[in-house]
Amino acid sequence: MIIRSIYYEPNFLKDWKKLDQRFRIAAAKAEKLFRDNPLHPSLRLHALQGKLSGLWSISVTFDLRIIFKRMENGDIVFLSIGRHEIYNK
Repeated sequence: MIIRSIYYEPNFLKDWKKLDQRFRIAAAKAEKLFRDNPLHPSLRLHALQGKLSGLWSISVTFDLRIIFKRMENGDIVFLSIGRHEIYNK
């Protein structure tokens, strides 16, 4: 997977502002790792299924996830960030 650019949906930015500082730091580290090596095992990159089919997820911490959409041109759009419950939004 090649990442050209990462963009942020307003909902992602809203969720980001709600995070504690320690989770923001962890998320920034995960994003850097994702940019450098999107297939790194610690990110646990996987395609989502069911109502979220077509979207992808990476792990920031044991319980914190980023849901994103892959565009055909290599761009990534971060849609939301939060605890595992974000899959139910």
